[in-house]
Amino acid sequence: MADVAKEAGVSHQTVSRVLNDHPNVRGETRARVLAAIGKLGYRRNLVARALVTRHSRTLGVVSFDTTLYGPASTVYGIEQAARAAGYFVSIVSLKSIDRSGVHDALDYLADQGVDGIVVVAPQRSAATALSDLPRGIPTVAVEGGQAGEVPVVCVDQVEGGRLATEHLLSLGHETVWHVRGPSDWLEAEGRVAGWRAALAAAGRPAPEPLAGDWSPRSGYEAGRSLASMKDVTAVFVANDQMALGVLRAFTEQGVRVPDQVSVVGFDDIPESDFFSPPLTTIRQDFGAVGRHSIEVLLRQIEGAGELESLVVPPSVVLRGSTARR
Repeated sequence: MADVAKEAGVSHQTVSRVLNDHPNVRGETRARVLAAIGKLGYRRNLVARALVTRHSRTLGVVSFDTTLYGPASTVYGIEQAARAAGYFVSIVSLKSIDRSGVHDALDYLADQGVDGIVVVAPQRSAATALSDLPRGIPTVAVEGGQAGEVPVVCVDQVEGGRLATEHLLSLGHETVWHVRGPSDWLEAEGRVAGWRAALAAAGRPAPEPLAGDWSPRSGYEAGRSLASMKDVTAVFVANDQMALGVLRAFTEQGVRVPDQVSVVGFDDIPESDFFSPPLTTIRQDFGAVGRHSIEVLLRQIEGAGELESLVVPPSVVLRGSTARR
């Protein structure tokens, strides 16, 4: 910094103000300092800065199975939002979520001196692990259920299930079958609840859901079962990957989509527009989830936030896999 100050002909305090975007620096002086920084290749010593400010400008993220589209997109949205806010991100990916694993991850991040932590907690076991977190580090849960011990940012999964079901009912279908996600996932529970609520509000029967595990293979197996049932005309599938398997099974069994059966997925993965037929689905705004989770976390870090639950609304994306009965 002293070298930059000498090159620019200013004090090192002025260099510090420029680096910290202080408003009380004339434009000409700021330009001269930035030119000197560029010429000398100056880089701030972040370790030294952290020692002085007591802030590392680093946020921790705990997630798992980031090969799944939802968790991976959520983590990406969080990372992009953190970088836009001027923070680095340290990510811990767990093979499975349980109380011990979550606490070990939090201890690891605390040892790195992170300013705050985002826990992507889509499973009930992860949400339960957040109930007795060690105090002292601001923490936000994503998809972690209702706000309790920590603030929560989530997509309204119940609303998503309701939107999918209401869309199919609006096309004249008597009822809607459902291929659900794993029973220990809060997102799967919410989508089932929305599906049931929409059917109940319309006075329609709720068939027994078919179990899935988010994979195309489980959707394929459910699709084979559904194809053998003559009264099935509409199916809400809890994610797009399973919907791909359902479509494949229907094609093999000679069931035409959407002429005989309409299908709605969930997530709006990039490939869903290229399914055969293109998939009507429920879109989750993972970018908004990332932005809001970082906003809530930064308010906690700054001491300006209270426990809060911020819900991101889903939306329907209409494509060629649904049609009027």
